[in-house]
Amino acid sequence: MGSRARLQTGISEEPEKYPKRTCERPRVTVPQSILALALYAKPAAAAAAAAAAAAAMCNNTTFPAASMANPEKAQLPSNLYVALVPFPDAAPLKPPSFPTLSETLGEVASLFRLSLPIAVTALLLYSRSVVSMVFLGTLGELPLAAGSLAIAFANITGYSVLSGLALGMEPLCSQAFGANQPRLLALTLHRSVLFLLCSALPIALLWLHTAQILRLLGQDPDIARLAQSYLRFSLPDLLSFSLIHPVRIYLRSQGITAPVTAAAAAAAALHVPANLLLVRRLSLGAPGVAAAAAASNLALLLFLLCSLRRDPALQRRGGGWGWGERLSGWGPLARLAGPSCVSVCLEWWWYELMILLCGLLPDPKPTVAAMGVLIQTTALVYVFPSSLGFGVSTRVGNELGANRPARARAAAATAVGLAALTGLGALGFAAGVRERWGRMFTADADILRLTAAALPIVGLCELGNCPQTVGCGVLRGTARPAHAAQVNLGAFYLVGAPVAVGLGFGLGVGFCGLWMGLLAAQVCCAGLMLYVVWTTDWDAQARRAQLLTSAPAPAPAPPGRREGRGDADWPGAPGGRRQGELLPAADLDQDGGGDRERMMMICNNVM
Repeated sequence: MGSRARLQTGISEEPEKYPKRTCERPRVTVPQSILALALYAKPAAAAAAAAAAAAAMCNNTTFPAASMANPEKAQLPSNLYVALVPFPDAAPLKPPSFPTLSETLGEVASLFRLSLPIAVTALLLYSRSVVSMVFLGTLGELPLAAGSLAIAFANITGYSVLSGLALGMEPLCSQAFGANQPRLLALTLHRSVLFLLCSALPIALLWLHTAQILRLLGQDPDIARLAQSYLRFSLPDLLSFSLIHPVRIYLRSQGITAPVTAAAAAAAALHVPANLLLVRRLSLGAPGVAAAAAASNLALLLFLLCSLRRDPALQRRGGGWGWGERLSGWGPLARLAGPSCVSVCLEWWWYELMILLCGLLPDPKPTVAAMGVLIQTTALVYVFPSSLGFGVSTRVGNELGANRPARARAAAATAVGLAALTGLGALGFAAGVRERWGRMFTADADILRLTAAALPIVGLCELGNCPQTVGCGVLRGTARPAHAAQVNLGAFYLVGAPVAVGLGFGLGVGFCGLWMGLLAAQVCCAGLMLYVVWTTDWDAQARRAQLLTSAPAPAPAPPGRREGRGDADWPGAPGGRRQGELLPAADLDQDGGGDRERMMMICNNVM
């Protein structure tokens, strides 16, 4: 037991003469335990309790008379936490090291089990967007232009916002699952759904006035009017995604992916018949495409809800709350949702900005069309690093919640290595199909020339995009979305945008210059993200995860148990705090002493 772990309280210890007895509590000696009892027990019983504990456990210990005389006036250092129960055995601190081969192979298997179903789900959802664009293309130039504009407007103002806000619950859920806090896990799901529903209301009002906004931005009145009709039929999507995103994250944080994949497959199978009925049979035009997409999203939601209804574990977790608890305690969720939303939107909006910049180039028609083809290509490739990012976010959150920082570090390192391999694969794919890929979308010679010229740059962009996407997933798992938002802001808008404008317009490089700006942004973003991941203090993040998951909803006390904080605070109770869970020391001062006679252990914040 090093002197670093001792409290400076005047306790005399003789390590050479009397061996320390930790009572299976590493870094906390029994004399400190008895002092903690004396400091926190009721004053009248402090001396007797301390003497009894000393006689039973550590009869070789002497106590400072001053501390025992005035136990409530003893000053604790500000860098202490109070643990309700003993910590499990922990090895001494070791310098950071790379995971072993066996650890790496185990993490590869775990990440593949999580990421592959997520990738299949994403591909199924991507196929629906392709089907929608195909049906819009069959309707003519005006419906295609209006539908494309409406989709871009919906992405900027609605879908990106809801997706980003929902990611705020990801670290809460994954860490709660790892910490064995099922009630906190389910309560986070309920709160997130309500949070997204509230956020969807102003978005719906904005969509109802799309035509006026687009006309103010200089868009053609006919296109603006049809785009508003498209978005009115898309309004049910706001309700659907307000539930789909939280349910997917709730399941994914527990390593459950099969129900989501099955639901996505069923929704994709219904998407084509819905378009045939609404667009061809009922002749609803572009609004029919929107209605078909909304119907398939509602079907996806219903399939997910049915899978939850069949989950008996959720029934056990989800009961016992009133609306007061669902509508309160949003602080941690909001503090994570805000930066998560900013991070997602900053990256998502960049691609919309690229399309706008293409419209300012000479001969904008082929450049805008070529940009659309390449963005669809990057969306397809993005499925794989994003799935890996979701997988590593779950793994890191689970391990930090379970207070296993070494495993969290191994998961992060393995995922970054897999991301580098994914980036190399994307680069090889882009270089290999540069002459043939554009022919899948068009036969226009100018579009094919621009696509072939830019595809190698797109591959280089993915070489940086894959590691930065996975790094962003690691930061989500550690509940640090603000770091990702800062990196995206600096990389895309302080580096990428000036380079794109300078090369594309200032130096006359044109279309490829815009993609070079994105390349500069991705390289900068990947470097910064990997630096943040590399310098992560995993032990500190594990302690932080214990604090983040240490406020479960209270449960009624069983018969015969005294009333204090509530049954949820007792280790081992349903929804209660688990072994080794931490609370800030200040939190113990908020109750009236109903359970203050429980043994309190003190450990140093700097483990």
